[in-house]
Amino acid sequence: MNYKIKTLARNLLLPMLVVILINKLKAQEKPNIILIMTDDQGWFDAGFNGNKTIKTPNLDMLAAKGVILDRFYSASAVCSPTRASVVTGRNPYRIEIPDANSGHMKTDEITLAELVKKEGYATAHFGKWHLGIHTKKELDANRGGKEKHFKHYSVPSMHGYDEYFCTESKVPTYDPMISPVVYNEEESLKYGWTSIKKGTESKNYNTSYWVGDEKKATENLDGDDTKVIIDRLLPFIEKSVKNKKPFFTTVWPHTPHLPVVTSDYYKNKYYGMTNKEKLYYGCITALDDQIGRLWKNLEEKGIAENTMIWFCSDNGPENGTPGSAGHLKGRKRSLHEGGLRTPAFVVWPAKLKGNKRVDFPAFTSDYLPTVLSVLDIEYPSNRPLDGVDLMPFLKKPKKERKKPMGFRYKKQISWVNYQYKLITKDNGKTYELYDLLNDVSEVKNIIKKEPKLAKKMQEELGVWLVSVNNSKNGNDY
Repeated sequence: MNYKIKTLARNLLLPMLVVILINKLKAQEKPNIILIMTDDQGWFDAGFNGNKTIKTPNLDMLAAKGVILDRFYSASAVCSPTRASVVTGRNPYRIEIPDANSGHMKTDEITLAELVKKEGYATAHFGKWHLGIHTKKELDANRGGKEKHFKHYSVPSMHGYDEYFCTESKVPTYDPMISPVVYNEEESLKYGWTSIKKGTESKNYNTSYWVGDEKKATENLDGDDTKVIIDRLLPFIEKSVKNKKPFFTTVWPHTPHLPVVTSDYYKNKYYGMTNKEKLYYGCITALDDQIGRLWKNLEEKGIAENTMIWFCSDNGPENGTPGSAGHLKGRKRSLHEGGLRTPAFVVWPAKLKGNKRVDFPAFTSDYLPTVLSVLDIEYPSNRPLDGVDLMPFLKKPKKERKKPMGFRYKKQISWVNYQYKLITKDNGKTYELYDLLNDVSEVKNIIKKEPKLAKKMQEELGVWLVSVNNSKNGNDY
């Protein structure tokens, strides 16, 4: 009898153990995924895009290991809408987040974090959120604690994230919770300041880092803001590795969004420049050091090879800063190339050959369908996505993108395919047409020379706008 019981138990347990082993092996094969997005970093604000002044050795090193995306766009010309596109793969107008500090991430939306969590991923968000308020109990940042904004309470844990450490919106890029009482020449509450010396009077910046429902962080909030963020990211990675789980994380530093604050250590790297330049460039170099710290940690854990890292900015450079879009027209809040094109790359040593640049058009809405393709995850066919799977382009670059990219910000609307951009700045009353392959700086409006092409693109844009409005009216849910 005992023999029969043992045999039966062995026959039942063996298949179960095999399944468990197979699942563990599959989990180990899945790539770790890190989506890094800086704040207001211009296309030319990185060494790998040709800037000889700004010091970004770690970003340059990672970009060289991977694929530099020469024509990578943010889904909007300002931050909140772009962030919504990263999380959902959809144009932000579909989900009623048309501008910064507007709307919130709806629980009806299907998020990337929710989808990968079902596949066994540990999920976390670090840095800026800007897709809803974090508190109804006290004044916080731009909208928190104000009754008229209570309907916009929306935190990462409501959208598939196991844990988070984030602010509602901007913070100083050094000592993120405080600001000075007295400012030096060339420094201000709006633009930024040199980091506050010990013993110097300071005041609360009126925002917090939140880690749970009405729960905020109270320790380790001093020094460079990106370091404060990476200090939370590394333990999350450590825990995921220990638990033998692949991890997915969105890491959104505040740098170099105003106010730019930098320590003397980083300012001194830009000797001879104006104070404004020292503050701006210095905070980016401080961020760069922390990206290097992250990569070193991944290498030490032996997981760098199978970690997919995407890097970009949420829009072009802010006006009135040394930030630069280089030869591109426009800046933040513009749908011209300088307002949308950002420094970008993807590195995944295990699967992607590095040391190359590609010029096919891609944008932040492409993240979700690309990750879903890599992990073989299905997405509902009745809910429109604006992004496409980028893996075929990354592995073997192609010239054409079959699905053009639509952009909208206030009265500006544009429609971009591989070669051309159709743009209106008055809600469709008048249009301009540019050949981006031969006129990347958008100097020559060719709409009178190409009326048939312009008409065709207007028709395509009109169909897309109908789809966007259909989503905005809640019909996708």
